[in-house]
Amino acid sequence: MSTRSSDDRTPRWLSSDEERAWRAFRRVVAAVQAGTVRDLVEVGLSEPDYEVLSTLSERPGNTSTLHEQAAKMDWSRSRLSRHAGRMEERGLLRREPDPADGRGCLLVLTEQGLDTLAEAAPAHVASVRRHFIDRLAPEDLAALEAIARKVEGAEG
Repeated sequence: MSTRSSDDRTPRWLSSDEERAWRAFRRVVAAVQAGTVRDLVEVGLSEPDYEVLSTLSERPGNTSTLHEQAAKMDWSRSRLSRHAGRMEERGLLRREPDPADGRGCLLVLTEQGLDTLAEAAPAHVASVRRHFIDRLAPEDLAALEAIARKVEGAEG
């Protein structure tokens, strides 16, 4: 959807309804994220830590390429590499050379990382329920899924 009018010089400003919806969406995202991030900190993890650990736990061999993980998180490879280094120092994962990419590496979940995730997951799921899921009706969740599919399918 274009943000410009047909003459391409004047922005297509948001209507009152559109602006209210946009601001409501932003408030929801901020509120849910603030709550779940705060709850993760209580169990000793950051939101990116949890994302990396949970993703690795779902992958065959608890392993992912740095490139795949960076794309999933919408991070640059260098940003994720620095974060993975900090996680590696804490014993949560290890990095190994990627045989398919001489410049890349594999992220491998360690036993300590798996144990940390197992301890954090129940609290995280409870947090997601408390700050989001339990506040919505099943039809709200279905509508959100439909909206997400439309937005994800939209061209940038």
